[in-house]
Amino acid sequence: MPEGYCVKCRKKVEMKGAEQITMKNGRPAVTGTCPDCGTKIFKIGKLG
Repeated sequence: MPEGYCVKCRKKVEMKGAEQITMKNGRPAVTGTCPDCGTKIFKIGKLG
């Protein structure tokens, strides 16, 4: 699972339900949720 920074928890966590998306400008990104608090996490870059 990819890791991302949760702003609410203020720590690096493994994303739950990580999904590969493409931004409007064509760059790859990963979106998911924090397993602890449920906040959305967004990270620019490819999955895995």
